[in-house]
Amino acid sequence: MMQSEYPAYPATVNDEVKHEHVKRVGGMLLGSENVKVAKKVMAGEDFAFYQEVIPGVMFGIGIRNEQLGAVHSPHSPYFFIDEDVLPIGAAVHTALAEIYLHEQHESVNRRGHSV
Repeated sequence: MMQSEYPAYPATVNDEVKHEHVKRVGGMLLGSENVKVAKKVMAGEDFAFYQEVIPGVMFGIGIRNEQLGAVHSPHSPYFFIDEDVLPIGAAVHTALAEIYLHEQHESVNRRGHSV
């Protein structure tokens, strides 16, 4: 097996501008007290390869619900998701995209370019 067949995983490092965007929009939707920075972990993540090409931010939506027993990590064989979080996750992703695109459009308009 040749090393080039399996390249080493780069570090997953969030772009600071995108990170601030997620923090701001997440706070607008969920309240800033509900937007938290996760602990750093030593693990491989395919997303890091995308970040080598384009700035990005990796984030998660909180899914823990102790009343339902949804307390296990996604890599656990006991994992299951509290499906009530799915509309919240969809709303966060939608708002992130809509606000980002709106702000990019406004930025282009301020510079005097037509879109």
